[in-house]
Amino acid sequence: MSDIEIRDERDKGLLVARTVGEPESAALGYIQYFVVDAPERALVPVHTVVEPEHEGRGIAGSMARELYAIAAREGIAVAPLCPFVAQWAARHPGEAPVAPPELMDAAGRALADDPAKW
Repeated sequence: MSDIEIRDERDKGLLVARTVGEPESAALGYIQYFVVDAPERALVPVHTVVEPEHEGRGIAGSMARELYAIAAREGIAVAPLCPFVAQWAARHPGEAPVAPPELMDAAGRALADDPAKW
C-alpha cells in the first residue's frame, strides 16, 4: 500500500485514495462522508467505492482506517452509516470506537433529512 496516498477533501465530503506522486491521477477509491455537529461533532461515512481494477489491494480498509485516524486526531467521533465502514469498525475495535446510539440516530436523521448527502 506504499504507492497509495489518502487525502481528506473535506470541502467535497470525500476521503480519496490516489497513486503517490500523481495528485491529478484518477481516484483509486473514495469514502463519501458528511459532518454532523450534534449531539457531538462526528464524521459520518455513507458510501465506500474502490474502482474495480484496484479491488483486493486493501484500499477500502486503508481508507476506513484513515477516516478513524482523522477523527482521532480531531478529537471527534465516527458514526458509520456506510455498511463497509461499519463492518470494518466491528473487526477493528481497537482503532474504531463505537459511536453512541444517540449519535448514530442523529446521523441517520441528518441523512434522511438531506438524501443529497449520500
